[in-house]
Amino acid sequence: MSSTEAPISITVKTVAGSLVTVRAEHGEELDNLVAHSLDAIRSAVTELESAVKGVTTITPSAPAPMAPAQVAAALGASIVDNAAVSTSAPSIGGGRNCPHGKMTAIQGTGKDGRMYRGYFCPAPKGAFDKCKNDYVKVGSADWNVFVPDQVK
Repeated sequence: MSSTEAPISITVKTVAGSLVTVRAEHGEELDNLVAHSLDAIRSAVTELESAVKGVTTITPSAPAPMAPAQVAAALGASIVDNAAVSTSAPSIGGGRNCPHGKMTAIQGTGKDGRMYRGYFCPAPKGAFDKCKNDYVKVGSADWNVFVPDQVK
């Protein structure tokens, strides 16, 4: 875990496919953030999803809208928009998605000479929130139907 990421996080996926992540240092802080920020988060996500869809109206009963960055700053939390992630079923061969988009299917031979197959996060190398690699186990059903995007 990087030093810039809080040890506790909760990610919720909205109906439209956006991900909202709230991070905290300890359980009590997380409880307080969740209890006091649901309306602000809902409003920010509604505004974001409306902007993405080209709709500019917001329901009058909603609190004053805040930009996602404003909500994150006010809560000391991080909000991640993931509207670009595909919500379709995985392709044959078990394609994978992560919060950063479609994972790249790579197969190759390691330094020890053993073959590997796995899915790799598209976030830039060294990104603090880069996802862990998702390796396919040798002999599993997924191993036999794995279709690589790249061979190394």
